Amino acid sequence: MNLLIKNGRVIDPSQKIDDTLDILVENGLVREIGKGLSASAGVETIDASGLYVVPGLIDMHVHLRDPGLEYKEDIVSGTKAAVAGGFTSICCMPNTKPVIDNKTVASYIINKAKADGFCNVFPVGSITYGLSGERMAEMGELKESGCVAVSDDGKPVVNSELMMRSLQYAAGIGIMVISHAEELELVGEGAMNEGFTSTELGLKGIPRVAEDIATARETMLAEYTGTPIHIAHVSTKGSVRIIREAKARGVRVTCETAPHYFTLTDDAVRGYNTNAKMNPPLREADDVAAIKEGLKDGTIDAISTDHAPHHQDEKDVEFNVAMNGIIGLETSLPLSLALVTEGVLTLNQLIDKMSSNPSSILGLQRATLKTGSIADITLVDPKVEWVVEADKLASKSKNSPWLGQKLIGGAAATIVGGKLVYKR
Repeated sequence: MNLLIKNGRVIDPSQKIDDTLDILVENGLVREIGKGLSASAGVETIDASGLYVVPGLIDMHVHLRDPGLEYKEDIVSGTKAAVAGGFTSICCMPNTKPVIDNKTVASYIINKAKADGFCNVFPVGSITYGLSGERMAEMGELKESGCVAVSDDGKPVVNSELMMRSLQYAAGIGIMVISHAEELELVGEGAMNEGFTSTELGLKGIPRVAEDIATARETMLAEYTGTPIHIAHVSTKGSVRIIREAKARGVRVTCETAPHYFTLTDDAVRGYNTNAKMNPPLREADDVAAIKEGLKDGTIDAISTDHAPHHQDEKDVEFNVAMNGIIGLETSLPLSLALVTEGVLTLNQLIDKMSSNPSSILGLQRATLKTGSIADITLVDPKVEWVVEADKLASKSKNSPWLGQKLIGGAAATIVGGKLVYKR
């Protein structure tokens, strides 16, 4: 498929471009970018007037649940949700059944995504076999099979020596370690953030310091070993401060947050709303303010969804026993565009955090509209208004705290490898 995208506001931080331009796509690649381009016979023209045309969005933290938990989500439905949200590439976490701790499972995901998926899928292998936290997985094999990072996401690596050795080994073969920063002894049986709301609701709380202590350990291990580390789903003001100070010392640490951590507080739990239950939990207003400040000053490098689909039966239960997590692929873009409206980020900074930085952190060689590059492109409509309706979401699961709410902004079209895979 050959395409000509006309009259869009092209924003490409990799080339410092922000101008009304046309883009010609041929044979899956960006052939030409400029003004007044014309299409030859057989080229489909897309009028992008009023739209932003940006390098394809990248979500470096997604749970596809495939293999083994396909009743929640699978590679087909998950990638369909991704392109509806404007994502051209996603990275899937290893807590599947079986775990992505060997070449066979990684290869299955890659091959199924290529055959049946709608976007690029990059697996994240596990740090330890079976996510057990006991024995390091064969990271070299995982990298060779196509994994772009390793993580025991969903669980922290409790053993500090094992985590240190994992950082050293991963650095030696050039693969990123993504940490789930959590001190389990402090989490205990907590179900939400510890604070006024948890006390009022009579729910056992999880103190902020459970995340802060683990974040501090990870940055100290990275500093001691001189190796890079990436901290997933940052949610507390303490973690933001720790990472900011570590970066100032030259520690090779990057991090991400998710839209729910800069949009919602633990007040969303009122009514025992299980669609507001996730791990780490929603925090308080001062944490939300700190997350926004961390995004603004560059402490937080990336915005990821932590898309975590669950069947209705796993959410329609008592709050204490409900599964953690919410879906986010289809709501991330409008929620993140609100940061531009609020003046927290510029549009260029937002694209950095949703495309350029994730690509750079994981070495994906994406996130550019340079001539000759793979044509992964997202067309963004900043003004479209839409209501989040369960029956219109592409994801199999519907566990979203934004059901019934009106959002502004979204993907107008998503192009993966030069192929138009989604159009609103």
